[in-house]
Amino acid sequence: RRRNRLKWSNAHIRWRLALWRGVLFMDESRFSLYRADGRQRVWRRVGERFADVKVVDRVAHGGGGVMVWAGICYGQRTQVHFIDGILNAQRYRDEIMWPIVVPFIHDHHLMSQHDNAQPHVARICTQFLEAENIPVLAWPAYSPDMSPIEHVWDALDRRIRQRVPVPANIQQLHTAIEEEWTNIPQTTINNLFSSMRRRCVALREANGGHTRY
Repeated sequence: RRRNRLKWSNAHIRWRLALWRGVLFMDESRFSLYRADGRQRVWRRVGERFADVKVVDRVAHGGGGVMVWAGICYGQRTQVHFIDGILNAQRYRDEIMWPIVVPFIHDHHLMSQHDNAQPHVARICTQFLEAENIPVLAWPAYSPDMSPIEHVWDALDRRIRQRVPVPANIQQLHTAIEEEWTNIPQTTINNLFSSMRRRCVALREANGGHTRY
């Protein structure tokens, strides 16, 4: 994997921003109503150990959540698409690639990028993209640090957590995701594209290993 990542960085390190502007980075991410992991530490005065203000009720399994697909490119972004149930290759083709990705890519003259998750690289999807004349950016396995959309997911999650009040049910979470997705400044996304050469440099300096991205 390190060799493949290093090879990929060497192949793309000379790409100028104009080339990265022509890529649609796509991915899925899950958003939960409540954080189910991590620890919260607080300072308590004497006698406050079980005070209501010092206790956070825990909700099993994060209280439920939603899976979201979206894509970003320089200057544009797709709509968000909510995925109910398990995303397999056929659903990926019929619910995402055909109605959303194909028109978007043709309208903006882009190439597609997605990771190596099974639905993305299944034969019916690769054959579909070939039939639609959509070029695909080669992608090394286990390389979320090279994909700017990962940072957009983080930004979206922070915006959702900062809403007042925070979403209290799935419908409110849906609404929050849709609104905050459109509210992310496009300059934030564009700046991530401007970082692509630095990412490739960092990957080469790490000899295909982990990077700070």
